[in-house]
Amino acid sequence: MTSSGDIAADLRHRIDAGVFPSGSKLPTNVELMSVHGVSKATVTKAIAELVDQGLVFTAKKGGTRVRHRTPVTLPLSRYRSALTPGGVGGPWETATAAAGLDGHMQLMHVDAMEAPEDLATLLELSPGDSVIYRLRHAVIRPDDLVQVQHAWYPSHIAVAAGIDTTEKIEGGIYRKLAAAGHRRASASETVSVRMPTTEEAVQLRVGGRVSVLAVERVTRDTNGRPLEVLRAVAAADRIKLSYEDLPLLPPATEG
Repeated sequence: MTSSGDIAADLRHRIDAGVFPSGSKLPTNVELMSVHGVSKATVTKAIAELVDQGLVFTAKKGGTRVRHRTPVTLPLSRYRSALTPGGVGGPWETATAAAGLDGHMQLMHVDAMEAPEDLATLLELSPGDSVIYRLRHAVIRPDDLVQVQHAWYPSHIAVAAGIDTTEKIEGGIYRKLAAAGHRRASASETVSVRMPTTEEAVQLRVGGRVSVLAVERVTRDTNGRPLEVLRAVAAADRIKLSYEDLPLLPPATEG
């Protein structure tokens, strides 16, 4: 008798073989019931197993689709490249373009808010000082959401740089900050792995066995002033962070 595990294994094999490529729809539950001669409960259990493994996701109106799993490498050099004179792409567009992918940073929300204590500390502000919050989705067109980014900026810096707007910022945030006299000089980054929240799992289309990569970065200008706190979340199987050519030797001493 065909079990849910058998159906899941068959579908998994066909997904891996490219019979069902990324973004494509799986057969409907009715079709799978007919092919395998099983009940709806058995098919539902099989699909749930694939969802849990991060192979497929169930859309409200689009049936069950194969999840995109192509990893995106994000080299540290994407920030340097994004600030090259004449460029129009931000770090995400720069990194994905280098990989032949059509990356797009989609602005979802902009808001002025009081800084909670943890963000005030990181931005060297007083609790309650005003910050500009920007929520962005790092997407590969047409609709592959890879990373969710939450970013906060001191209001006086954001307003002066013109990044408190809901309009698309050509060239990226750092180019605008640099033009306003706040050139990015250093960044401290913490990377951790955890399980997604319920909201993150829905946004990133991941199941219960897929962890997320959480990045927190504090960026400072040439005067050592904090410019940005960024907290980014992506499915751990979608992002590769590359830190190339980091100095390991101590600075040379004189004499």
